[in-house]
Amino acid sequence: MAFIELRNVTKTYRKGEHVVTPLADVSLDIAQGEFCVLLGPSGSGKTTLMNLIAAVDRADRGVVRVAGTELSKLSASALADWRARTVGYIFQQSNLVPVLTAYENVELPLWLQPLSRAERHRRVSLALAAVGLTDRAEHLPKQLSGGQEQRVAIARAIVADPPLLVADEPTGNLDHESAEGILTLLERLHREFGKSIVMVTHDPRAAERGTRHFRLDKGVLAEETEHVR
Repeated sequence: MAFIELRNVTKTYRKGEHVVTPLADVSLDIAQGEFCVLLGPSGSGKTTLMNLIAAVDRADRGVVRVAGTELSKLSASALADWRARTVGYIFQQSNLVPVLTAYENVELPLWLQPLSRAERHRRVSLALAAVGLTDRAEHLPKQLSGGQEQRVAIARAIVADPPLLVADEPTGNLDHESAEGILTLLERLHREFGKSIVMVTHDPRAAERGTRHFRLDKGVLAEETEHVR
């Protein structure tokens, strides 16, 4: 069984009097431990597809199964618990809480779990070490560079040790050097820690880091067999 499995998935939205179909009868299999990249023009459905995989949104038709769980069969509360255990989110904006330190921002997801203070400390320390920011643990976001803020966001995404990371334009607001650092970090999480990653990007250089590439256009998904350049 695939780690991520979509079967004949369709998603529509109503925009005024019009019905928009960002995904039309999409099927997809992704094995555990793959680094998949979703490409396509703006409005092509990339983020919609990522949100269905991450259980942020629900499909209108079809089956979405991730880590052995068919998401449509979960209640809202069960879905929230599943997301907390299974998915780490990385977005274009780091979305750090400005009044909290890097340590406290990373710790936030762990407050949703029945963990001791010592266990929370252990996990936060490991996550900050993994992104190379142990020495910035007590810094506020305003005291960090853009690249460091995004590293804190990645530490927050991995602190609960989820098997799946979803990244929506994670380097879109960064300069070239910072972006390269973030992409190298994602590669390391994939190769050394075995994380499955689904990344949305417009940047061909970022896409090169993935092991598989899919292109969405007008709601239709196709895998690219040649390496993205």
